[in-house]
Amino acid sequence: MEYRIETDSMGEIRVPVDACWGAQTERSRNHFRISTEKMPEEIIRAFAILKKASARANYSLGRLDDRRYGLIARVCDEILNGRLADQFPLSVWQTGSGTQTNMNLNEVIANRGNALVKERLLHPNDHCNMSQSSNDTFPTAMHIAAVTGIEEGLFPALNELVRIFKGLEQENKDVIKTGRTHLQDAVPMRFSQEISGWRHMVEKDRDMIEKSMDGLRELAIGGTAVGTGLNAPPGFDAAAAGAISELTGTRFCAAENKFHALTSKDALVFTHGGLKALAADMMKIANDIRWLASGPRCGLGEIKIPENEPGSSIMPGKVNPTQCEAVTMASVQVMANDVAVGMAASQGNFELNVFMPVCIHNFMQSVRLLTDSIHSFSIHCAIGIKADREKMKEYVNRSLMLVTCLNPYIGYENGARTAKRAYEEDISLKEACLSLKYLTEESFDEIVQPETMC
Repeated sequence: MEYRIETDSMGEIRVPVDACWGAQTERSRNHFRISTEKMPEEIIRAFAILKKASARANYSLGRLDDRRYGLIARVCDEILNGRLADQFPLSVWQTGSGTQTNMNLNEVIANRGNALVKERLLHPNDHCNMSQSSNDTFPTAMHIAAVTGIEEGLFPALNELVRIFKGLEQENKDVIKTGRTHLQDAVPMRFSQEISGWRHMVEKDRDMIEKSMDGLRELAIGGTAVGTGLNAPPGFDAAAAGAISELTGTRFCAAENKFHALTSKDALVFTHGGLKALAADMMKIANDIRWLASGPRCGLGEIKIPENEPGSSIMPGKVNPTQCEAVTMASVQVMANDVAVGMAASQGNFELNVFMPVCIHNFMQSVRLLTDSIHSFSIHCAIGIKADREKMKEYVNRSLMLVTCLNPYIGYENGARTAKRAYEEDISLKEACLSLKYLTEESFDEIVQPETMC
């Protein structure tokens, strides 16, 4: 490999000749060869938006000339279009402030810009980092990435699943099935009612996440090193936040208290709590579906789900509920991520949190996992759910818990005796009730009608 010599405040260092990054990125690349996790792509995109917005704010405030502003904006657009994706090699496991990723962006923008105009027009610190510090840009990028990731990825996936569940509700509104509590038979219900519970969970989780995002819309930009705004001109924070809102198409504002914005990650913890709630509900929904589809001959078998791939390398013909398993595994990871996000947020020592990369790494992984697993579950499983109406009818007719509707007529104690006799003698409720002489056949048939119990 060929190298070139780059220089920073610590001296010279060799950098791959075809790399757009500079000395500080290379030092981080050499010093933090830890695991395989790279800085999330969403953070790189958020930084490109931030750098373009900051350049626009500096230009509007008379601090940056139009040529440099245009060049920074041009390179940021290249980053956003994915043309420089291989220029951001740094590990999540680096400095806790994310300083080296901020400088990675600054160096790539400067070097790429200079290459475009074939002169040294941009300096990483003096122009690309103008009016900024890593300490306010990294938390700003975290919030941009979190909001846009949820709005552009997760919410559409949730809306898709809600739409599918609504269709299934309509399709199954006349299907009566056995309800279950404690994994035991309970009173009858409509299959559409069970589905409506799943659908409402997803809707409520979406609402909770959306309501939790107000704190994420507040940006630390303009606080610079410790929150005082040193080296940022008056109005820079509002101008930059306004530009970020315009570039993303969603609402952001400058945080009123920059000392809080730099050191506290409470907004990320709060919103991730909503992601955890969604993960918990997706765990429940996926488990319900795979239990209901269990079988095909020795399980509940009340529903059929799409058969997507062979399920066993040794048992021919076996098919497994793999989409449900993927969702539940993703949910477990999101719940685990919630611990990491919370612990990272607790480390806001004095004027800065220094666990920011691991915090946003886990947060964005949760967003991606939920987005992708829910979309996959929707198109490969949920949309193909079919009720086995005959099996459901059979279970309803055999259920001992139909006895519940007899309580007003024969009393709870006599109802219990009826159910016990039916179970012990393996006869129907009707046969047990008639043998105990609690009701006539005509009265029993008039009272015990599952469709009226829903």
